Amino acid sequence: MRNALIWIALCAIVIVPIALAAGSPLLAWRDPIYILAGFAGIVGMTLLLVQPLLIAGALPGVHGRRLHRVVGIGLVVAVVVHVAGLWVTSPPDVIDVLLFASPTPFGVWGALSMWAVFGAALVAILRRRLRPRLWRLLHIGLAVVIVGGTIAHAILIEGTMEIASKIALSGIIILINISVLSKALRRVV
Repeated sequence: MRNALIWIALCAIVIVPIALAAGSPLLAWRDPIYILAGFAGIVGMTLLLVQPLLIAGALPGVHGRRLHRVVGIGLVVAVVVHVAGLWVTSPPDVIDVLLFASPTPFGVWGALSMWAVFGAALVAILRRRLRPRLWRLLHIGLAVVIVGGTIAHAILIEGTMEIASKIALSGIIILINISVLSKALRRVV
């Protein structure tokens, strides 16, 4: 029963913000590629909840560490789809964001998070070439930047994500990540 409740809670936490965003009246004026880009961002954000749960072994019935790698690849893909879709709809805005020249603060946080995601993926690829302690510190540090930057990015955007579910999802992501990452960090130092 406990295992079923864990999966039901996780599904609800992931599905509710996506479903509410799908019902946003702001979608009526958007091109399909822009909508795809926006939902890739939302999916990427939900993966920030799944990743620490996998590494902590908190999801029953799955091999968490192995699936952590797969979900990490999914996060990279979500970021690429998010940015590429926005590039198609407005290249000048994306260039400004990538150069940290955007007049909107959410753009700076988005770019910071994107580069941290790519950095974490690179560190994961190089894991066997790095000392275990250094690898862990780098990966945890980048995870903190990813989570903090993504949440700042999402909260500052007034878009299709409904505000209450966005704040609730952000709070849960922060709590789970603090819990898991602080335990992982204690093992390193």
